[in-house]
Amino acid sequence: MKIKSASLFFVAIFLFSLQIQAAEQHHKKQPNILIILCDDLGYGDLACYGHPHIKTPNLNQLASQGMRLTDCYASAPVCSPSRAGLLTGRTPNRLGVYDWIPEGHPMHLKREETTIAQLLQQAGYDTAHVGKWHCNGLFNSSEQPQPGDHGFRHWFSTQNNAIPTHENPVNFVRNGKPVGEIEGFSCQIVADEGIQWLKGQRDKEKPFFLHVCFHEPHERVASPPELVKQYLDESIYEDQAQYFANVANMDAAVGRLMKTLDDLKLADDTFVFFTSDNGPETLNRYGKGSRRSWGSPGVLRGMKLHIYEGGIRVPGIIRWPGHIAPGQENHTPVCSVDLLPTFCAMANVPLPRERPLDGTNLLPLFSGKSIERTTPLFWNYYRAYSTPRVAMREGDWKVVAHWSGPEGILPLGNNVNSISQQIIKNAKLTKFELYNLKQDISEQHNLAWQEQDRLKAMQKKLVQKYAAVQQEGPVWDTTEYEQIREKRLFPQKSKK
Repeated sequence: MKIKSASLFFVAIFLFSLQIQAAEQHHKKQPNILIILCDDLGYGDLACYGHPHIKTPNLNQLASQGMRLTDCYASAPVCSPSRAGLLTGRTPNRLGVYDWIPEGHPMHLKREETTIAQLLQQAGYDTAHVGKWHCNGLFNSSEQPQPGDHGFRHWFSTQNNAIPTHENPVNFVRNGKPVGEIEGFSCQIVADEGIQWLKGQRDKEKPFFLHVCFHEPHERVASPPELVKQYLDESIYEDQAQYFANVANMDAAVGRLMKTLDDLKLADDTFVFFTSDNGPETLNRYGKGSRRSWGSPGVLRGMKLHIYEGGIRVPGIIRWPGHIAPGQENHTPVCSVDLLPTFCAMANVPLPRERPLDGTNLLPLFSGKSIERTTPLFWNYYRAYSTPRVAMREGDWKVVAHWSGPEGILPLGNNVNSISQQIIKNAKLTKFELYNLKQDISEQHNLAWQEQDRLKAMQKKLVQKYAAVQQEGPVWDTTEYEQIREKRLFPQKSKK
């Protein structure tokens, strides 16, 4: 009788140990990863970030199911650099992606750079990119790497914006083959592709990484008429209603993606991160035909193209059931360059060591712990609309720097060229401003004189970081691009 009892006891212990091992294996299981990136969505553009008019029920729900970040940053205040920084975990000037990339420009995300998609693909993930790419000038050409060369097995992408507008775009390419005109609105078309891939095209034996890049709410804005009507009243212009409806349409597309995860029973095993590539566009920057940039930076100073908070601080929402308690609001500064080291930790992938990384692993944050940064958050944009061109944040404090290059908006033609690159590579930092963002989120009170010791310490770090990044950034040969552009702009001159 005693032997039988002892046997049962050891069987129970054995079964219990198996349960523990199974739980540990489940905990170590590589999660699915979904990034949703908007284009020019402002910090104040969502209802859950305080917008008084725009209705975003799906993103409100996503925030209630996870963590809403109050201090979330893009890696740059403009499109292409921000996207390149997100994919590589490196501040964009290291990569030579100094500005948005015009069609035909030699600037691109180089083949030798390591991306999130490549690392996850090597670790057994199936990968897909749907939507705006904007990491090269020669799109769908063998002369520069395409999404497929940077780790995305499936891609359905555009070089830059949806053309001619968000409605019925004509410029999507699927895995190297142009698709032609597609009826509908861009965010729903992009969501459709992502949903179809999740349902029928991904390898279901593998975890997935899906990178969804909406064109909304970047100009040229076009929105469903039934949504526009919901925002029209005596106090709202039609162009303004178009923008509000544009954000609402994007929110509906997010809702469809979340429903698909639920329907496929993938939600509990999927890490979702929603954010924007930079702050909201300034009204009328694109001139005639583009008057619908009614985005809001909320209480922040500046907008897109600024080194002040309005250009770089963006919405950030994370959901990861079982790992992130729902209904949280977190004030820790995080940035899109943190995603690569975070995903490497989540997927048990070694970090790439051949080049410096600028992000850090965010996993401790999800369990209520502090994160460790070996390098402060850093931004550098040579064509910033703000007078300062460089910024660094460390804790609650942010230092911004003027430079020895030209002040104001640089009259350097259309983007990166031989003249601007000389300035980018040689300009020195000069005057500095200092802000306590915890007490002064709107950056109205420069504390450089009151906090001289702190300024001196942060200034030293910033100058060192700037010099290292400045030295690493490559120089592009833009001769041919400049000649082609000059012929196009001044045809009579080129005939002489």
